[in-house]
Amino acid sequence: MHKTKEILRANQLRPTKQRVLIGNFLFDGIDKHVTAESLFKQLSNESNGVSLATVYNTLHEFCKKELLNKIIIDTDKVYFDTNTNSHHHFFSDKEKMISDIKSNDVIISSMPRPPKGKKIKKVELIIHLED
Repeated sequence: MHKTKEILRANQLRPTKQRVLIGNFLFDGIDKHVTAESLFKQLSNESNGVSLATVYNTLHEFCKKELLNKIIIDTDKVYFDTNTNSHHHFFSDKEKMISDIKSNDVIISSMPRPPKGKKIKKVELIIHLED
């Protein structure tokens, strides 16, 4: 709990009860991928009274502070990744599961030029799997 409060304060986020509760789950030292809905369901099992809207808002605040990475699979599904280091992902369409691929396991030999006036910020590869 104290670690979460320190993380929040270090990132100019007030350690509200809800942020600390969500942060305790996310920043426990184990990399994970969550959706707002899956996190809400997990937290609801603990009868803590955190709303889905609070979960959404908190996840987006954590992304703005670069405490989480946002992974957009499609227009319907957004995952939040606690591993903020550069890496790629496998996504199982059937199971709706996402898993990490180490960056050095992927070799990209060529990149297109970005449009005039733009530069590439980062490259994230999502490999969709099927059975």
